[in-house]
Amino acid sequence: MDSSPKPSLFVPDPETARGSRIPDYETLYAASVADPESFWGNLAKELHFTKAPRKILDWNPKTFEGRWLVGAEGNICDNALDRHVRDGFGNKVALIWAGDGGEEELFTYGRLLDQTVRFAHILKKLGVGKGDRVTIFLPPTPGQVIAMLACARLGAIHSVVFSGFSQAALRSRLEDFEPKVLVTADCAYRRGKRIPLLETARAARKGLTSVEATVVVPREGPPESLEPGERSLTDLQTEVRFAGPLPSVPVTCDDPLFVLYTSGTTGKPKGVVHVQLGYMLGTYATARTIFDLRDSDVYFCVADPGWITGHSYIVYGPLLNRATVLLSEGTPEYPDAGRHWSLIERHRVSVYYSTPTTIRLQMRFGDSWPAGRDLSPHRSLGSVGEPLNPEAWHWLHRVTGGKLPIMDTWWQTETGMIMVTPLPSTPEKPGSAGRPFPGVVADVVDSSGHTLPSGETGTVVIRTPWPSMFRTVFRDPERYRKYWTEIPGAFFSGDSARRDEDGFFFFLGRVDDVIKVAGHRLGTAEIESALITHPKVAEAAAIGKPDELRGEIIKVFVVLHPHAADTPPAHDEIRKHVRTELGGIAEPHEVDIVISLPKTRSGKIMRRVLKAREMGLPEGDLSTLED
Repeated sequence: MDSSPKPSLFVPDPETARGSRIPDYETLYAASVADPESFWGNLAKELHFTKAPRKILDWNPKTFEGRWLVGAEGNICDNALDRHVRDGFGNKVALIWAGDGGEEELFTYGRLLDQTVRFAHILKKLGVGKGDRVTIFLPPTPGQVIAMLACARLGAIHSVVFSGFSQAALRSRLEDFEPKVLVTADCAYRRGKRIPLLETARAARKGLTSVEATVVVPREGPPESLEPGERSLTDLQTEVRFAGPLPSVPVTCDDPLFVLYTSGTTGKPKGVVHVQLGYMLGTYATARTIFDLRDSDVYFCVADPGWITGHSYIVYGPLLNRATVLLSEGTPEYPDAGRHWSLIERHRVSVYYSTPTTIRLQMRFGDSWPAGRDLSPHRSLGSVGEPLNPEAWHWLHRVTGGKLPIMDTWWQTETGMIMVTPLPSTPEKPGSAGRPFPGVVADVVDSSGHTLPSGETGTVVIRTPWPSMFRTVFRDPERYRKYWTEIPGAFFSGDSARRDEDGFFFFLGRVDDVIKVAGHRLGTAEIESALITHPKVAEAAAIGKPDELRGEIIKVFVVLHPHAADTPPAHDEIRKHVRTELGGIAEPHEVDIVISLPKTRSGKIMRRVLKAREMGLPEGDLSTLED
């Protein structure tokens, strides 16, 4: 049982609770799990369909296929843009972009719709139609959002690749996804540094026959020269200038919206497939309810649209709710540590959805940066990516006035939407993600799937289907099946947690070999695969090591080839090699050169032993070790 002191309970202000969309969580939650189809069906009525659903959920427990909104036809782009313009909100600001170099640009819903239609015409001209695949390798700019919405409008399937990835990481995703079109930019900027994105894209696509065309979006200006197969966005815009309207393509409950690659434990990133209509319902409902979005709000999520948080809670969820979204390029400490506080004050941000890494970074810079800023428009705060430690929770709560609710959320790429969270009207406990969202049945279980008593640590599972659940793993249905067979009859999240006597979840981390660095999930096998491509490295192991700022840092252990013993590589050389192979987010923070690695008799590296030794913890059962 857990022996730690009971966390203090923060009760929301009565006015906040009364104004919330869910003033009585317990009553609504009980009703939602008793009759989930009515709960989700009523929310679906707030969206627009060209053909109404005849059935809310068709769940097949044998194939683990959850088909939501069966018989419906509609389009997420139509709901995110056209619906609001039709309702008379074309002049409302949809997107505020803040560039790395201080640039700013505003897009009303009418302008964003116009730009999306133009980009959809371009994709159509390049042969993209319903079911075709498009890879988007762009920095967090308006063009990235527009490209995603344009794909959705056509019924095409987009795969956004984080612009910080190296050519090797991009190539592995292109090889698996096989897109017809690649959309990239001439460059990106981060902390004032120019990143040659087009060069990375060219190296990654070399020799790949699936990519029929590459659209080059100008970030700083038209590229000086283009290679065969590359088309300048500026030229393409001229060609479709008078193309006219382009209605959204109706899609069904089975049509994919995107494939997003996330690291696993096998080394090969897995392509998580989300379908349009169910994902639309889940992200609409959670963004609307958890952040209590209103027409007067300016909503700022610090994520990059290249990750699932950006998909669900920068692009689709907020736009479905007719929010004004602030999209920020760059980092929270450039050009100074007050970057986010300055943006919040200037644009009168009322909802701020951050990450534990960002909050801890701001905390390290001190109170002086938020002090004196006008934060009065703030209504709620949020956090995502990993557990928000109580110290950071209290700091954020204090510097923003001491009254604002903090939505410390838990969910995954696979879930598509927030699954466990506080609400503006519910009590909060620092360090806890709260309780399940209405309609979500989450549990903490042992290895046999039995519910554990309060205070005991186990694996988090989801017992019943939810609208934005992923449909499969791209080209790997067996990998999808494992999510549902690890704990029979439930979705296996791979995350560990304990639940207190009040039903609040306290998440502790991964139960598998995935490292979370600043909210980014990185597979140990993918890092190790990059390490052993170094000519002097024979074997390698990677672990996540707790870090006060980032949550975890990457530490690697390498065994050298015998021929390299006399001239071992410098630690910096090893770190830079991984950076070249996978990108900056995968660069190890610490390197140990060792004689051997702890392995089982079957040859499996015992990473838990390495981690235990690193942290000075008991190493557990060593009976299976080879030596």
